[in-house]
Amino acid sequence: MKKIEAIIRPEKLDAVRHGLESSGYPGITITEIEGHGMQKGTIQQWRGEKYKLDFLPKVKVEIVALNQDVEKILRTIQASAFTGGVGDGKIFVYEVEEAVRIRTRERGEKALV
Repeated sequence: MKKIEAIIRPEKLDAVRHGLESSGYPGITITEIEGHGMQKGTIQQWRGEKYKLDFLPKVKVEIVALNQDVEKILRTIQASAFTGGVGDGKIFVYEVEEAVRIRTRERGEKALV
C-alpha cells in the first residue's frame, strides 16, 4: 500500500477530485494549507499598495491506495492539476505499513476496498 500526498493549487481541487472519482478513487482527504516553494511567495497589490505574501494558499490531497493503482492515480493528479506555471505543486508517495478499518477491524488491503 502507498500513501499519495499531492500539494496543489486551490483552484485545481475540483478538477483533481473529479478526475480521481472518474478513475475510481472517491476516498480522499483534503486539507487547506499554506506554503511556498522556490518562488518564496508572491507580490500582490491592494488599493495601490504592494505587499508580499510569503505563504501561498495550497490544498493537500491524501489518498491511500493499492500498489498497482499508484501510477494511474499519479497520472490523474498530474493531468488534473497542471497549469504549466510555477506553483503547480508536488506529489509525494510513501510506503504504508498497515491500514485498519475501525468499524469492521479489517486490516491491510481489505481495509482499503
